[in-house]
Amino acid sequence: MNQRLDVDKYIEELKMLRDLEILPQETKDEIDQAINLAESIKGSDKEEKYEISEENKIPVRFINKSGQEAPKYAKDGDSGFDLRASVDGRILPMQRKLVPTGLYFELPDGYELQIRPRSGLAYKHGITVLNSPGTVDTGYRGEIKVLLINLSDEPYIWTAGERIAQGVIAHRVSSDFGNLIEVEEISETERGSGGFGSTGTK
Repeated sequence: MNQRLDVDKYIEELKMLRDLEILPQETKDEIDQAINLAESIKGSDKEEKYEISEENKIPVRFINKSGQEAPKYAKDGDSGFDLRASVDGRILPMQRKLVPTGLYFELPDGYELQIRPRSGLAYKHGITVLNSPGTVDTGYRGEIKVLLINLSDEPYIWTAGERIAQGVIAHRVSSDFGNLIEVEEISETERGSGGFGSTGTK
């Protein structure tokens, strides 16, 4: 399955990567060449025809020991893929439970796996992911488990193979590129310290 390339988004991500101070100038020059190529096809007929082939997609390897259907993107452009329970289970009102999926991921450097709730499950049954979004780091090789909580007033029962959450592969800044620097002052902005509810409702 090929997926059409969002050229504007691709250029934006390349520019963010290029601006990382840790990268050598030679690498930045190569990124500039890729940006120039992308900008040359932007708005042209080539942009409509350009597609990302399977071999050019970022490989995310996983082992499936659940005996259930393997995770997959249901449609082109989907951000997440379904995570299924590998065992039957029951969760009482206001109870939390760690649900195994039987999946083991090998994430590429620079990425994390986020565990997010399924909107239908949350709306219809009050079942959500307690630590949403859960974070799976690049170096983790253990089984993926989903921490569910039942916020409804009724017990919820599921069977093995039921979709209980979704996974999203996302870019992240870690100790590889991020440098935490303690200072006495930080820059001011128009918003300042305005937080919860500061922008009003209308």
